[in-house]
Amino acid sequence: MSMQAEEAFEKPFDRAQTLRLLAFLGPYRRLLRRAVLLMITGSALNLAGPYVMMLILDDAIATADHRKLAWLSVLFLAIHLSSFVTERSRIRATSRLGQSVLYDMRQTVYNHIQGLSLRFYDSRPAGKIMVRVTNDIDSLNDLLSNGVVNLLTDVFTLGGIIGIMLTMHTRLALLSFCTVPVLVLLSTKLRRKIHSAWREVRRRIANINANLQETISGVRVVQAFTREDINLAQFAAINADNRDTWMKAVVVNGSFGPLVEVTGALGTAALYWFGARMLIGGEITLGTLVAFTSYMGRFWGPISSLSNFYNSLLAAMASAERVFEFLDTQPEVKDLVGAVDAGTFQGQVEFKNLTFGYYPERPVLHHLTFEARPGETVALVGPTGAGKSSIASLISRFYDPQLGCVTVDGRDLREFTVSSVRKQIGVVLQESFLFSGTIAENIKYGRMDATDAEMVAAAKAVHVDEFVRTFPDGYHTQVKERGGGVSVGQRQLIAFARALLADPRILILDEATASIDTRTEVLVQEALKSLLKGRTSFVIAHRLSTIREADRILVIDRGRIVEEGTHQDLLARRGTYYDLIRAQFGLDMAETMDPS
Repeated sequence: MSMQAEEAFEKPFDRAQTLRLLAFLGPYRRLLRRAVLLMITGSALNLAGPYVMMLILDDAIATADHRKLAWLSVLFLAIHLSSFVTERSRIRATSRLGQSVLYDMRQTVYNHIQGLSLRFYDSRPAGKIMVRVTNDIDSLNDLLSNGVVNLLTDVFTLGGIIGIMLTMHTRLALLSFCTVPVLVLLSTKLRRKIHSAWREVRRRIANINANLQETISGVRVVQAFTREDINLAQFAAINADNRDTWMKAVVVNGSFGPLVEVTGALGTAALYWFGARMLIGGEITLGTLVAFTSYMGRFWGPISSLSNFYNSLLAAMASAERVFEFLDTQPEVKDLVGAVDAGTFQGQVEFKNLTFGYYPERPVLHHLTFEARPGETVALVGPTGAGKSSIASLISRFYDPQLGCVTVDGRDLREFTVSSVRKQIGVVLQESFLFSGTIAENIKYGRMDATDAEMVAAAKAVHVDEFVRTFPDGYHTQVKERGGGVSVGQRQLIAFARALLADPRILILDEATASIDTRTEVLVQEALKSLLKGRTSFVIAHRLSTIREADRILVIDRGRIVEEGTHQDLLARRGTYYDLIRAQFGLDMAETMDPS
């Protein structure tokens, strides 16, 4: 089994992309200012604590001033209480900011991809699209909610600590900073190794996920070919690789904390050594030494956070690039300038010298010309890959032709808005897709404002009512994922009811009767009479019972119409259609000439 390649976890810093990302903070400037203000206030309160402690030791306890001691103690308590309240408010503000931005971004991406052309979905697996909308946007949370605010706060805190310490005692401050270069080096170099190690772990986990997904999705094939032992060995190797990579990451990660503690201890020891000598010599007070020790303890946090910020930014760049790739993808099929509402179609459809290919250099349809009159049922038959479904996609305007045009009622489809065209075109596919929800909701999917009476009438017309009444919850029966809980034939009839209720002027049945049994086929043929009545219909089918009822049959081969006529006329010609019927049904239709 092949492993699914994992996309890049990091990208180089891109200023333009960063600014584009930060633009999502625009609607929340007020909340951002509040979060920054709360961060700065909290930092200021934290910086004030050691200074007040110095005053307590030097100005109150040393002088036995009980009144000042009481006031300074109250102030010290008030600072910590205020810091607690500020921190709670800050967490609430940054969380709201981050989630609001993620909501907007996810909604923007979802709205955008809803309008993209089918080529976008044809060229990407569904799982990849889901990862972009969920995981990639989630990975931007830390940068958008805390990253920007924390960056400003860390700079403010670091500057405040350095300023206060230099003001209190310049020489002791410079001595205290002697271990800063070592800590900065540890924070940058070692953190980079840690980040790289965990990135490798994520790659191994991605390999496990890919293997699991492939095995679970193809479990029937696995068991049919008795591949269990081979799969077990492959998974064991991948799992062992993940274990070993994880242990390497744990070892590297585990060394960071002790090294930082040792470096901090060296700095603190140097501070105590020189500070104690200065205290004995009368150069500083006890309060100053205690305050210095406290500030040094708070000095490492911002440095560590700032060293990690750049790594987080690079990881966010990779996710942002993938998200913006979707947002920058433009729909190939879109409303042209001056496009108008289509109104109500009469249903005359014409292909005029049309050439189309999913890749322009490889046409699927070649100079196609034909006409379908209002209310006429046209069957499209031909071998696999002949271009039948491409014709259906062009009528629905899922794609636009490279040459020629599709007209409805004499006007090019591109003159109308896409939504107004598709509202009047119904499509029933071979694998009818039912959404999670009730049967009633699925029938009303194309016309949510329909009444229950209209919904039931449509269901009765295509024989859905007959089997729905046997369910305990009737039309309120919950449909499971992808239509689970109802048979293939029942799903098909529900799809017919959905199309009938939507009341399209043009109907496309793309192999809509291919997956049903003979017993259900009788019901389907009855349903089709109700469904096709009064509509211009295009039926792609292999079943003779469906084809022979068509007003006209177009035989498609290699993107061209090679024959055209009724079922009996085409049999009489003994051409391509005749050969298709003989190959499919094993009947000597030339001798019987009997459609029944």
